[in-house]
Amino acid sequence: MFLRLAEQYRSLVLDLVMSLQALTDSLQARGLTATCYVCGDDQHHQGASFVADLGAAHMVRFRVSDFGISWLESRDGCELVKLEGAEAIQELQRMAAALQQSKEELGLSSISSPVQSPVST
Repeated sequence: MFLRLAEQYRSLVLDLVMSLQALTDSLQARGLTATCYVCGDDQHHQGASFVADLGAAHMVRFRVSDFGISWLESRDGCELVKLEGAEAIQELQRMAAALQQSKEELGLSSISSPVQSPVST
């Protein structure tokens, strides 16, 4: 059972890394500063660090690795929100949904949300 759970977590990390890369591309296309640093090789991503500057000194950082998942939001260098695990993923999804909504309000072509809910097994 533990080996199966470990493999599921590795799969979740891989899915999150790919989603972070897509979200980075989407933010950069909108003219926002965003980066995604990936750890590991092309086939076995072991984690990533995503950072986005949302303007007005508002920054978010999302980290995913074999050691855990975290979300940190700050403004003017002061930490506002720190979330871990499922709550961090939900906040990332909220941000992606807000970006999607604002893009649709601008009348631009619809894109799929880069962050998908993990598949339950």
